[in-house]
Amino acid sequence: MTVREEIEQLKKEKNAVILAHYYVRPEVQELADYIGDSFYLSKVAVGLGEQTIVFCGVSFMGESAKILNPEKTVLMPDAAADCAMAHMADAETIRQMRERYEDLAVVCYINSTAELKRHSDVCVTSANAVNIVRALPNRNIFFIPDRHLAHYVAGQVPEKNFVYNDGFCPIHAQIRSDEIRRKKEAHPQVLVLVHPECPDTVAAMADYTGSTSGIIGFAEKSSAKEFIICTEVGVEYELMKRCPEKRFYFTETVPVCQDMKRITPEKILHVLKTGENEVILDEGLRTESKRPLERMLALG
Repeated sequence: MTVREEIEQLKKEKNAVILAHYYVRPEVQELADYIGDSFYLSKVAVGLGEQTIVFCGVSFMGESAKILNPEKTVLMPDAAADCAMAHMADAETIRQMRERYEDLAVVCYINSTAELKRHSDVCVTSANAVNIVRALPNRNIFFIPDRHLAHYVAGQVPEKNFVYNDGFCPIHAQIRSDEIRRKKEAHPQVLVLVHPECPDTVAAMADYTGSTSGIIGFAEKSSAKEFIICTEVGVEYELMKRCPEKRFYFTETVPVCQDMKRITPEKILHVLKTGENEVILDEGLRTESKRPLERMLALG
C-alpha cells in the first residue's frame, strides 16, 4: 500500500480530515481535503463534521483550530513547525498601549500565539484585516505583531490612528525590490503581485496587493500571462493548477518558509497512526483566546 492509500484508509477509520496551507509542499497539498490561507482554513475548521483535524501548517494554525473546536482532536504533522512572527509581541507592551491610548482596539493578526490572542480585542487575517479594522468603532488601533501588514491596512483606513508593533515575517521581509526590478527588466509584460507582509519598498512596486488567496484569485482572473509572485513559493502549486497556461516568477532569493516545508506525507501518516502531536490548550487560555477569533468570524 502506498503512503497516500494508507492515509486515505486511516482517514476513514479515524474520521479525520486534512487541512493544508498554500505554503506547504505540493505533495502535501495533493493529499489535503481543504487547501487555503489562514482565514479560509479558520472558517472551514468550525464547520467540519470529522472528529480529527490534521492541520498541515504551523503551530498557531493548529492552536486556532483547537480554540474553535475544543471537542475535536487536532494533530500537527510536525510539532516543531512554528512561525517566528507569531511570537513578536508581548502582553506587557499591550498593557502599556492600553494605558497610553484611550479608545484603543488591539488588533491581532491570526499569525500569532494563543497567548497574544487572549490579550487582544479582535483577530484578523491578511484577507479581512482592512474590512474588520474599518468596522471597529475604535479610533486608535494597536496592530500586532506584523508592522508591514499594519502599514498596508493603515493606508487603506486613513481615518484610524495606528500604533505600530515591530514584528515582521522573516520570509516576506527578505523579498527585495532590486530583485523584482531585475525580473521586470527580463519580463517587461509581468504584473507584480504582493502580499501585504512584504516591506514598503516591495509594496510600492505592486500591481496588486492582497492575501495569498487574493493573489491566486487575481492571477486567475487577469488577462495578463506573466506574474512576479511576492509571497512564499508554495503558492506556485495552486497557481499552476488553476492557471497552467500562465507563467509565474519568484525573486532570485526564493521566499521559502522552512517551517512549512517540514511537513511531509510520511509525517501525516505517522500522526494518523499514532495520534502524536495533539494540540492541547489550557481551558482558560482557550476560552480567552477564542473571543477575538469569534469576533473575527462575525465581522469578517
